[in-house]
Amino acid sequence: MEELAMMRQLIGLCELYGSPLPYNLLLHHHHHHHQLLPTLHEPLRQQQQEEEQLQRWRFLNLNNSSIDNGYYSLVTRGAKSSSFKMVENCKSPPTKKSRRERNREKVSNTAGSKNIMQEHIWKEFPEDLFEAVIARLPIATFFRFRSVCRKWNSLLSSHSFSQHCAEVPQGHPWFYTITHEHEYANSGAVYDPSSKLWHHPSIPSLPAKIIIFPIASAGGLVCFLDIGHRNFYVCNPLTQSFKELPARSVRVWSRVAVGMTLNGNSTDKGYKILWVGCDGEYEVYDSVKNTWTHPGSMSPNIKLPLSLNFQSQSVSVDGTLYFMCAEPEGIVSYDMATGVWKQFTVPSPPHLMDHAIAECRGRIMLVGLLKKNAATCVFIWELQKMTLLWKEVDRMPNIWCLDFYGKHVRMACLGNKGLLLLSLRLGQMNRLVTYDILSKEWRRIPACMFPRGRKRQWIASGTAFHPCPTAVA
Repeated sequence: MEELAMMRQLIGLCELYGSPLPYNLLLHHHHHHHQLLPTLHEPLRQQQQEEEQLQRWRFLNLNNSSIDNGYYSLVTRGAKSSSFKMVENCKSPPTKKSRRERNREKVSNTAGSKNIMQEHIWKEFPEDLFEAVIARLPIATFFRFRSVCRKWNSLLSSHSFSQHCAEVPQGHPWFYTITHEHEYANSGAVYDPSSKLWHHPSIPSLPAKIIIFPIASAGGLVCFLDIGHRNFYVCNPLTQSFKELPARSVRVWSRVAVGMTLNGNSTDKGYKILWVGCDGEYEVYDSVKNTWTHPGSMSPNIKLPLSLNFQSQSVSVDGTLYFMCAEPEGIVSYDMATGVWKQFTVPSPPHLMDHAIAECRGRIMLVGLLKKNAATCVFIWELQKMTLLWKEVDRMPNIWCLDFYGKHVRMACLGNKGLLLLSLRLGQMNRLVTYDILSKEWRRIPACMFPRGRKRQWIASGTAFHPCPTAVA
């Protein structure tokens, strides 16, 4: 019974804070606890049946105002323009408790038992199952756990823990942004869409008075380029693992477009970084060899010089990087494995102003600002592979676009990995909006404030990255 109580507590923690434990991992310990698992799965199956019954009840009572809204953190409101969801927070009825609150009470009651935290029980707990639990907790929770003891803090350098983290499905990306303010040039503003909070990590390893821009990311690492377009840096914003890349062999001081890919599923096998200039010069950095190489020349069918859209960051799909061109309108791609360049002519939608490409589950998307006469609106398109044309899939709610009517609006896309972060600038106002490509949800996010101050930060540029505590630069 002590083992059963201990397992229930850990599974409760996973359900409360993160992803549930995979069934096969529990089954792996069947030979150690052959009497534990049948007893353990019975209440889990009963809970699942109760949840399914509750889901069916809620489906049949969608118009009933007494529905338990504790299971909902969001509510859809507003009128439709094409297909969209305006999402805002809603409050739970005072007489009802949310699932998270009930789980928290369940875990708290279990933890209050006198026999749960006794050392002779926990010291025999399987290490791999313990790491699997920790890997499924939210990133912010994990970093609070690091301060418990040296052993928990050493998980960052554990190969087995890194493998557990790689097995956890990626959630929404975070956004690393920087501002124009000089005093915070070396301090980024990181937005976590899950908690809707801004963080302000610093990069202490940077040389003094160096201004850098986040331009690409892969595997939890962010690639930076200095303002003079000369030096590259790679950093994990969560752990401050930092690396300055060696100098490039090709001395190109003009603006360059940059892309980043992994050699495998994680940074354990290394990563590659590609930069390409308007004149067709390019190089590839291999973190395993720690060198820049010049693989060859561009294909003769690539029109030079390249008119690259430097406001649009590259996207990566299955090891192939895609860059946006302005003339001719379209996309240029580079396959990191084969070293082959390709160019695709894709006409832009009419009246298009600021725009950038994005990626969602292998699909190439386009987000852009359309302005016709005095009307301005943000549109989302998807690239049709057969016709090489952009097909509209969504647009910003009309009620939001009314704020832009007759005004000079500029847009910057600060993240392009399934969840987009858009910076809409109207004079002195900097409105930040996220768009979920899969769920088609538009959200206004809180303004970014200065550390220890009340003044709002003016977001200048940024990139999306999937947080990974074990990624090493």
